Order: sequence, then structure tokens, then C-alpha cells
Amino acid sequence: MQNASDSVHSFKPLEDLTLMDDYMFAAVMREKDNLKPLLECILGVTITDITFVEPQKTEKEGYHSHGIRLDLYVRDNTNRIFNVEVQTSSKKNLPKRMRYYQSMIDINVLAPGVDYQNLRDSFVIFICNYDPFGQNRYLYTFENRCVEDNDLSLRDGSIKMIANTKGTNGEISDSLREILLYLNKGKATGTYTKHLDEEVNLIKSSEERRHEYMVMMIRELEIREEGKAEGRGEGITEINALNSWLISENRFDDLRRATTDPAYQAKLLHEFSLSKSH
Repeated sequence: MQNASDSVHSFKPLEDLTLMDDYMFAAVMREKDNLKPLLECILGVTITDITFVEPQKTEKEGYHSHGIRLDLYVRDNTNRIFNVEVQTSSKKNLPKRMRYYQSMIDINVLAPGVDYQNLRDSFVIFICNYDPFGQNRYLYTFENRCVEDNDLSLRDGSIKMIANTKGTNGEISDSLREILLYLNKGKATGTYTKHLDEEVNLIKSSEERRHEYMVMMIRELEIREEGKAEGRGEGITEINALNSWLISENRFDDLRRATTDPAYQAKLLHEFSLSKSH
């Protein structure tokens, strides 16, 4: 699950992506044989099977505002729901982001008129390459408990977990430690992480994936440009057309440069006869 307005902080070439980048993580983990071992290591349990769930709805469709995409949204054989995503930029509102994502899962699961008893146990799992709480823990697990009696759990089936790739404190399995090391430093030391590394390299070498990635990036770039254009009182049609042309001509380097160099973008608009002043 991912807030689209936060998803592109830098326009990285496909070759530079790691498993801690949103696109690469989703692309690799959309294979259940890749995701299931990760879930098992984080949860410390054996999962018989997982099934990817197509969300029935999102509160805000598209990419604007707080609309979210349920990219890695799966159900296991006991009907527990899991949402997994990576976080690579420190945000003070991380806890409330998790709260928001949790509410979206519940809304998606519970149809109007259905009894609350039908809500499934759900896990929102963030994998961070920074420590959001400063305790250097490998794992932070949160559930709703009574303030007056910490032994009393609300037992509402809502769990939030944060895996810290830079953690050093806490008891975790060797398998999870191996995964966190790979996510942090790209060092594959075991069978599973070597397999993940091979998957990453296969995606980088795929022309189909390259095109898919560029299409995704152009959508994100259009959103950013729409925001800029609204602030300047300018239209976005010309910039969207330019971006589409650059993709169709495989001019990805020009596309990347145009996103950060307004003068170069204006030059390209003129080249493709898209500038209003042309």
C-alpha cells in the first residue's frame, strides 16, 4: 500500500534500483514464492499459502490526495490480511500513516451492512531503512493494549510491525537477520537472499520491465508537473505530451533531465513543437 503523492522522491534509472525501492520491491514480491518467506521470517511463523487480493475499492481512486494503492495486499490460509511496503525516507507521521493504511484495509474488507465480527486479523508491515524510534531494534511490533494494564490486550486483530534494516537490538532469527542485511547493504549471504538478488537482476535486464517502470514513472511525473502547473497557472497538456513523446522515442535520459532542468524541458517542448510560444 502506497501513498502515490509520496512515491517518487528521485527519478532513478531502473539499473540503480534495489529491493528497497518501491517499484523493485513490488515487482519482486508480486511472486508469492518470494513474498511468503519474507512474511514468515518477519512474523516468526509458518504460512501454508498466501493469495494476492485485488482490492474491491479505495477511498480515493487515482493518484491524488491520500488515495492509496494496495500493491502487496495478501491473505493467508487462515484469512489473515497482510499489507507490506518499504519506507526509505524518514517521516514524522509514520505512525499515523500506518493507522491510515490499517483503516483502508478494514474498509476494503468490510462491505456495507456486514457485521464487524467479519473483520479479519490484519497486519500492516513497514520495512524501513532508518530507525523511526531510535532504539536500534530489528523489529517493532504494536498492538492495542490497555494503558492501565499492559497485560490486557484489546484483541481487535490489528497488528502493526516495523522491520528496521539497520537494527542491532532484539532477538530475531538468523533468516530475518540475513534478509535485513541484504535489504540494507545488498549483500546476499544465503539461499533466499541470493534468489532475491537474481530476481532483481532479471528485472533490470528485462525490456518489458523497463517500459513498465518508465510508464509508471511518467504517471508520477505528470502528477508532480500538474501540481507545479497549478501553482504557476499553466496548463499541463504540453508537458504530458512531451513526456509521452520521450517515452515513445526511448529518450529516457532526456526525460530524467527534463524533470529537474526547466530550461532543458522548455528546449524539448520547442523541439517537439509543443510549446505554446512555438
